[in-house]
Order: sequence, then C-alpha cells, then structure tokens
Amino acid sequence: MPTTHAVAGMITRLHDPQYARWASQIRRTGGCRQPIHLRGHVHHLDPATGNRLHSYTTATEPDGILRVPCKTRRASRCPSCAETYRADTYQLIRAGLVGGKGVPDSVTAHPCLFVTLTAPSFGTVHTRREKNGTVLPCHARRDAATCPHGRVMSCTARHGADESRLGEPLCPDCYDYAGSVLFNAMSPELWRRLTEALRRRVAKNAGLTQRELREQAVISFAKVAEYQRRGVVHFHAVIRVDGPEGPATPPPAWATADLLTDAVGHAASAVAVTVPAVSGEPARSFGWGTQLDVREITMTGDLTEQAVAAYIAKYATKAAECVGTLDRRINPLDDLEAFNLRDHPRRLIAECLRLGSLDELADLRLVQWAHMLGFRGHFSTKSRRYSTTLGTLRAARTEHMRGEAITTGRLPLFDEDTVLVVSHWEYAGQGFSAGDALLVSALTGIRSVDPGDRHES
Repeated sequence: MPTTHAVAGMITRLHDPQYARWASQIRRTGGCRQPIHLRGHVHHLDPATGNRLHSYTTATEPDGILRVPCKTRRASRCPSCAETYRADTYQLIRAGLVGGKGVPDSVTAHPCLFVTLTAPSFGTVHTRREKNGTVLPCHARRDAATCPHGRVMSCTARHGADESRLGEPLCPDCYDYAGSVLFNAMSPELWRRLTEALRRRVAKNAGLTQRELREQAVISFAKVAEYQRRGVVHFHAVIRVDGPEGPATPPPAWATADLLTDAVGHAASAVAVTVPAVSGEPARSFGWGTQLDVREITMTGDLTEQAVAAYIAKYATKAAECVGTLDRRINPLDDLEAFNLRDHPRRLIAECLRLGSLDELADLRLVQWAHMLGFRGHFSTKSRRYSTTLGTLRAARTEHMRGEAITTGRLPLFDEDTVLVVSHWEYAGQGFSAGDALLVSALTGIRSVDPGDRHES
C-alpha cells in the first residue's frame, strides 16, 4: 500500500499549475524508470551581432529541472531504455549479416559463423536437462560418491525452468568459488588471445604469413557476454571473413566456412590465461570449456540472421540477474547478509571481496566488480569493421528527433552553422520522488497529456 507521504506528494503534483508540463516531460522520457534531472540553459546567439535569437532555461520548468532518459542498457534498472539499447544492438548485429546501415548487401556471401564459448567446470551444479521433450533428473547416480563434506553428489529432482536452485552447487563447500570469479575477471583477456590465435590459425590454414593475411582478408566479429546460472560468463560471437577493405570487398577464394570453423576450434583449445600464485592462493590457468558450439549462419536455415541478431541483442541488456546478485556496486564495508541474497551469489560476492583485497590481484578490480561476480569487460563489443556503431545509430535518432521538433515548432529553425550555441548543464539528481513515482505508476498507459505541450522562455 502507498504511504501517506506518497499519496500527499501525488496530490500536490496533480494540483500543481505546471502539471501538464511535468506530464509532458515524463511522456518524452519514454517510460524511463529513473530519469536524469538536469539544470541549465541553452542560448542561440547571432555570431555577427551577439543578439540572442532563442533561449531555453530550466528555471521555468516544474521543479526547475529537465527530465531526460537514463539510457541504461540494464533491463533490471529501466526496461524502457534497455529496450532502445537492445533494438540498436539488433540493428548493429543484423547489419553485419545482411547489410544496411552503411554495410553493402553483398556481405551475405561472406563466410560467417555463430560461435558459443563456455566456461570450464568449477564444481557440480544443479541443472535442467531435456531429452525428446522430457525433463531428465538433475544428477541421478546409483552409486554417487560422498564428498569430503558428507554430501552425496546426486540429485534426482526434475527441476523446473525457473527454479532458484538451478546453477547452485550440489556441495557449496566443494565448489571452486575462487576459480569462478577469477575466470570471469580473466575472460576478456582470454577472448583477446582467442582472436589473435584465430588469425594465426587462419593464416596457417591458408598458407599465408600474418602480413599476407592482412593484405588479403579481415576477420571481423561481434560478441556478447551471457551469465550462466552458476555465475560464470560465456560468450556468443559472430565471426566473419571479409576482403582486405572490410565488408565492402569480397573475401579471397580460400576463405570458407570450413576453414574458419577449423580455426575457431583450434584457437579455442589452444589459448589460456594464467593468474600467478598470490598470498595463500596457487597459480591458476584458465581456458575455455569443452562445450564449444560453432555453426554457420545462413539466410534460409534455422540459424538465420534475424535469429542470431535477436539472440545477441537480448543478452546485451542483461547482466548477472539470473544468478541472483545485485545490479549495483557493493561497498566492501556493507554487510552482505543485509542484502537478502541466496547463499551461492553471496559466496561469489564474498570471494570477489576477499581476493580483491590482495595487493597482487588489485589490477583485476574484483572489489569494484563484485556485483558482477568479477567480470569487468564490456558486455557487447565488436571489431571496427564489422558494421556501424551504436554512436552512429544514436546520432541518427537524435537528428530525426530534432527534425520532428523543428517541424512541430518545438524548436526554432536555425542553421547550426550560422548561429552560436552557448549551453550550460549540470546534474541535479535522478529518479522520482515517492509521490511522483506513485503518480507515474497510476498514469502508465494513459495518453491524456498532450505530448506536444511545450514551454519556452
């Protein structure tokens, strides 16, 4: 039930003379859950005379601020802004498969693979397995061994798809929590080494030197990181072979899907990263897991460009929520028990904090990324020549919205090359008050406010 304070705040807002303008701001954020508050002004000046042609200031806005979308990629924080990020990522990935957004349509003829790289095992966990549509027992063993902690390493349950136990170890005390978080921390470096080994293997298969390979072909990729239920990341990647000038040029005749498949398999098994021995911790070497999936992307089969682009874009907006961790940074002084976490994610976070306190591992920044269970890389990345960029897509959207604002009269028609724009903005907060949050929730889906309402100083 809403509190008395929230109800009073909602009533105050409804009786505010500037309510229509406030509602217009909220509509224009696109349903953002945590809009950014900005305070400032913009002046358009005649560069020849210095006369002010047009001004905007937030001083006359409701509460003296302008609310804009937060633009986060995390669906757990703001589904609306994350959906925009997901759609942009979808267009970026799809353009690299079928063309568009500056990529020629001929790219569809280039060898292209969809690759899934998994993490190694750090202990037996509860899992859901199916065969011919039937859910199988988790880990049914007739003569299951008993671990050193007295637990029988067997589970006969047929787990549901949304059970919280999925991904949790059969014996938490046997599970290699240190290895799990260190693998997450080192996985970006493992990916970098894989891309280098991949190019070397392609050159060898083609009978070329590294220099000759660069003169004849370019290997492009786009990837996304996904958290498994057990709390480790694995990568989904699109890997493509282009001509020497990128997607605009055809690949050489020797570049085939089979050659690329062999190179990916060899590179995945050959690379490794090592974490040196530190205080009380042995040296560790990490490679990719044994479950490597490499499939050719086709325009007509089950693995189409739309399916691949949608799959990668979906995970670009997610983080470690499926594990049950937090989506915000953790203060090392916080009591983890106060966060009401399940035992498995709590142990993973605690291991990040413990290892992060060691001076020898300070460069891994495990403390700062404890809420991400040690992973500190970018969730979605691509090589320069794969396709367009998110920045280009956002710039096109901004220009489109500006054109609409000029057409409807919300902005004056100025040639940006003939006026001097002087602006000053400062951060003034984020989110909603209790009363505003209650009102926004009540107004969801109601379009009684004119989105064209505006105010100019």
